[in-house]
Amino acid sequence: MKILVFGAGPLGSLMTARLHEAGQDVSILARNKRLEDIKKHGIVIQEEGSGKKEVAKVNPVKSLIPEDDYDLVIVVMRKNQADDIIPTLAKNKKIKNFLFMLNNAEGPEKWIKALGKERVLLGFPYPGGERKGHIVKVAPVNEKKIWTIPMGEVDGKIRERTREIASVLNTMRGYRVQVRRDMEAWLKYHVALLMPAFAPALYAAGISMKRFARTPDLQILAVRGIKEAMRGLRKNVGIPPSPSFLRIVELIPEPVFVKLVEIVMRKELAKSSIEGHPRAARDELKILNNELMSILKEAGTKTPVIDSLQKYYDPETPLYPDGKKTIPMKWGGVLIPLGLIIAVIIGIIF
Repeated sequence: MKILVFGAGPLGSLMTARLHEAGQDVSILARNKRLEDIKKHGIVIQEEGSGKKEVAKVNPVKSLIPEDDYDLVIVVMRKNQADDIIPTLAKNKKIKNFLFMLNNAEGPEKWIKALGKERVLLGFPYPGGERKGHIVKVAPVNEKKIWTIPMGEVDGKIRERTREIASVLNTMRGYRVQVRRDMEAWLKYHVALLMPAFAPALYAAGISMKRFARTPDLQILAVRGIKEAMRGLRKNVGIPPSPSFLRIVELIPEPVFVKLVEIVMRKELAKSSIEGHPRAARDELKILNNELMSILKEAGTKTPVIDSLQKYYDPETPLYPDGKKTIPMKWGGVLIPLGLIIAVIIGIIF
């Protein structure tokens, strides 16, 4: 299969490097300084916590023209950038498969209208990262730290081409592909988890995981906002949680959820992703946030906590006071699970 990865950011670079390593016929489209860097250095990947670098000497191209013939084009870039290249993709009538591996809350309708339903697939890449000069820094993606990447058709059907593309992506080291029938819902829930509350709370902390970890108010607001967005999609919009295990998010007691957020922030897990992408792509995150909020508001969803955080998308808004702890925790829902745990322990002992 002849593949073009359209987008030379951290994720596009990582996917290209791993496909190349697996022996796939893959090229990467890059422009300007990034194109020159890849020609000179190759794609250079460095995992967090490791000084070791892997280098992939791949074929870079600077454009996609109507005469180009690829079996698969994987679009890996910011949502707003992907929308901008649709006219370029539409001019090429030879390519039969365009896999959009990126955030998207509004749905694939504009892509379908421009390219045709039969040529569009949806997916999402992991784990995120950032570029430091010509070096791409990412969270570990290897034999010990395997990431599951979802993909599927826009109509939810699983076709022979779906399986074939999944099989090719499965050759990437450190990845496992999950073919889904509900990618549009999956993408909406992914945005709901991150953009309306978590991202602006992180901006309120100056894009600092350490500052976020020592500011309880922001952790509480982020958790409450996430639950507002999830509840709105489920109850008001009528979209079941995807993946289905996300149903538990609304049920996690607030103190437990807040503690989980604090642990992740304090340990600075996946720092290159959690801090790097919001720092580099505030414009994209705001667009995705606006897409989802439009859906929620149109369905009549009340989002007071999310509304209070929206101002932090503006870089001119002063940061939230470091370490502030004035919002009381909601302990409802904790006593019953705690009582059950105690009862089980008593039963075991006696």
